[in-house]
Amino acid sequence: MRRHPLLWKLALLQVCFCLLLTWIIWTWGLSVERSTYFLAPTERLYLARFAGQAEQAWRSGGATAVENFRHQLEREEDTWVAVVGPRLESLGTTPLSADEASRLTFMRKLDWPMSRRLQDELPYVSIAFPERPQDGRLVIQLPEHLLPTGLTPWTHVVTHGVAPALLALLLGLALYRHLVAPLNRLRDRADALRADDLESPGLALQTRHDELGELAQAFEHMAVRLRRSLEQQRLLLRTLSHELRTPLARLRIAHDSQLPPEQLRQRLEREVDDMQKLLEDTLDLAWMDTERPQLPTEPVQVLSVWEALVQDCCFESGWGVERLPCSLGIDCVVQAHLDSLAQALENLLRNAIRHSPPSSQVILDGWREGEHWHLCLRDQGPGVPEDELEQIFQPYRRLPNSGAGFGLGLAIARRGVELQGGRLWASNANPGLVQHLLLPAGEKCLES
Repeated sequence: MRRHPLLWKLALLQVCFCLLLTWIIWTWGLSVERSTYFLAPTERLYLARFAGQAEQAWRSGGATAVENFRHQLEREEDTWVAVVGPRLESLGTTPLSADEASRLTFMRKLDWPMSRRLQDELPYVSIAFPERPQDGRLVIQLPEHLLPTGLTPWTHVVTHGVAPALLALLLGLALYRHLVAPLNRLRDRADALRADDLESPGLALQTRHDELGELAQAFEHMAVRLRRSLEQQRLLLRTLSHELRTPLARLRIAHDSQLPPEQLRQRLEREVDDMQKLLEDTLDLAWMDTERPQLPTEPVQVLSVWEALVQDCCFESGWGVERLPCSLGIDCVVQAHLDSLAQALENLLRNAIRHSPPSSQVILDGWREGEHWHLCLRDQGPGVPEDELEQIFQPYRRLPNSGAGFGLGLAIARRGVELQGGRLWASNANPGLVQHLLLPAGEKCLES
């Protein structure tokens, strides 16, 4: 079951956007709206000054002065004013009526929000005397010009329109940066591949752990495959043109020479065999690289394959069987394609024999590593420089003093092992070279 990390990223981004949008509209917007219903500090000082004047009138002239102050303030502010004592009794000469006394029930302080009541009536503000608050207070119906305007249309546009629009823009930018920009880079990479530009730098998207990262990895894998295939084609043409030109030239010389018929026939046979071997190996390698066939595998006993190969190699090289020992038992069974495994082991064995000194041995041993068998083919030759261990598996790469051959045997062996789900590499044993094969264990080994 495949995971969908990009889906969860986008879902999380949308959830965060919805939550933030809800917070802006209902929390921040409501907070802004409420803040518009409070009196400004200057307006609070303006009203508090009236309470100070009322207290001064009460102390200097009693009820008559309070009554005069009240009437004067009502005329100036065009509103209702009352000066009351601790028990909400009038401190002026005119007592409060029942309707006026009811107004004292809904008084507000200066730091409270101010808005019209349900009857569209202005609020009543209670302001205690500044010097002796316990002696009385000024009650004034808030003048119309001091009433806060509340949430204006422009403020409403900002809190419920501009801010959500900016947030949506940020969401769009985040989506563009997370989706559209990477897709544009993938498109540019695809255009470069279509234009045969295989050397352009790789995509940084490969480090992403989502579908776009997987797509970028697929692009890079395809670019590597195309680059390797193109390099192999160029190398193939260059090598074939060189390797075939030499035997053809020798054939021309042999044809034009006065060799006896038997020597001429032997020369022709040897040159034709070399060219046929080169073409067969080249076609095999090209087929494995381009087609990457799915080879059917089966449990294969390595010891039986080795014994068959040893007989042929001893016949061809003149080696004794004792010089090709094998420490593997019948329990060493790998899951492999029989013909490909035999061809890989044969190429490795022939290469080891070719570079082994007289009276030396080529030994095959191995051990179990989890669900794999680790096989080691050791010779006692001069080995390979450490920095060239990987080059010996490259097609047509022949190291100095490597002797005859076209440099295809080890390359074919590695391709064949990799197509079976295994690995092939080399290391130095001092003396000699060790060829390592890591192959899946067969069913018989798993049962045992």
